[in-house]
Amino acid sequence: MTATDLSDLDMTDTPAFLQDAKDLLTEQGFTTSNIWYHGTSSALVDSINEQGLKRSGDKALKAAAKHTMATIGNHYTETIEPVFLTQSKELAYYWAGQTVRDRSVRIEGDEQPVVFAVTLPEDLNNQVKPDVGAASLLLVQEGEQFMAHLAGIYQANGFNAPEIDLRKADRMAYLDKLGMAYYDADIATSCVSIITE
Repeated sequence: MTATDLSDLDMTDTPAFLQDAKDLLTEQGFTTSNIWYHGTSSALVDSINEQGLKRSGDKALKAAAKHTMATIGNHYTETIEPVFLTQSKELAYYWAGQTVRDRSVRIEGDEQPVVFAVTLPEDLNNQVKPDVGAASLLLVQEGEQFMAHLAGIYQANGFNAPEIDLRKADRMAYLDKLGMAYYDADIATSCVSIITE
């Protein structure tokens, strides 16, 4: 899948076995449980199967960014990001496509979007938080594309697109309406499994 293919990714490209919005969407948004989803690149499958989901886990992409910044004389400050989750396989697939596209800019290879299920015991499930930090992402072009994609999912399932003022929204709206969550710790392999047909 090329970067051009991925820039055109829409919900009609989401494999049928990942189309779960019809089962999750309500007037209030996406329902949640103790099962979450994480979208990423097929290039990271072996690492995730061996080590689980790590915060700031895409070392190759970070190394490429660091190298790029060094060549133009800027210092790259690495930040520790949490593990980003969503309650929808469909949304995880969207973010997986974005990951593959981002990697294709810096790393050569034939990569595909993949989705992992993350099943958390109750004590850990309580530590999943709405990703309010996504507000800054949603104000740029990448965020606008996501909001358009999200609107399409809502409308395809008979609901109006979510209207949300990102600066004033209740923090739970990021989880319920936008399907954006995070877990601020590594997630063990015992909780993680790749979704296949």
